[in-house]
Amino acid sequence: MDFRPCIDIHNGKVKQIIGGSLKDDGDQALENFVSDQDAAFFAKLYQSYAINGGHIILLNAVDSPYYKATKEQAKKALAAYPGGMQVGGGICPENALEFLQAGASHVIVTSYVFQDGVIHYDNLEKLQKITGREHLVLDLSCRKHGKDYYIVTDRWQKFTQEKLEISLLERLSNYADEFLIHAVDVEGKANGIEETLVELLGNWGKLPITYAGGVGSFEDLKQLKQLGKNQLHVTIGSALDLFGGNMAFEKVLEYCKENI
Repeated sequence: MDFRPCIDIHNGKVKQIIGGSLKDDGDQALENFVSDQDAAFFAKLYQSYAINGGHIILLNAVDSPYYKATKEQAKKALAAYPGGMQVGGGICPENALEFLQAGASHVIVTSYVFQDGVIHYDNLEKLQKITGREHLVLDLSCRKHGKDYYIVTDRWQKFTQEKLEISLLERLSNYADEFLIHAVDVEGKANGIEETLVELLGNWGKLPITYAGGVGSFEDLKQLKQLGKNQLHVTIGSALDLFGGNMAFEKVLEYCKENI
């Protein structure tokens, strides 16, 4: 299991929010933590530990009055750690190359591909032609509806008709280098992982998958390793001491490297 760090940017600030609280209307979100440091500070920190594959997420819509400031922060982070981090949030064919040229190793995409509740493979193919499969990460962040998990888009606000299951992972694996999956219902709550989702993802394991959501203790990390069969990488946000939490950053790095 690799630790994959995050830099979430909202209204031009590095934050940790409760995922399900994000609203485009008024650019609102329930905040767990707002950093005094800029995004470049965290990128340089991750670089100093040689941690690759983390993600920078722009949490404002492109038409938000805060989007410009959020984008500037993202670009500063990419410049601070060129080739070391991925970037997502409003990615489309018109801006994907811009972010890659700014230093992103990959661009992360959801809403452009999942439109009107379904996958638009023509959009996916159009994007892949620009980025190449090796620079494309699909964000399959999901929320529970009934007993199943469904992909959500538009900063996790809209349900799609696409159920997260093995057959979907198989189909989409032809287009992407990795998957990023936030368990949105527990994102930012640091109160336990989505066990059923983690088991499902751990039973596949054909592409790198970064799981995010609910990790609040080393017991949660242990459970993630076991249920995910050590196949999954992990992001920790609000529970990490870098963002005001109780889990020590360096101890998390050590634990992720340990065998279970």
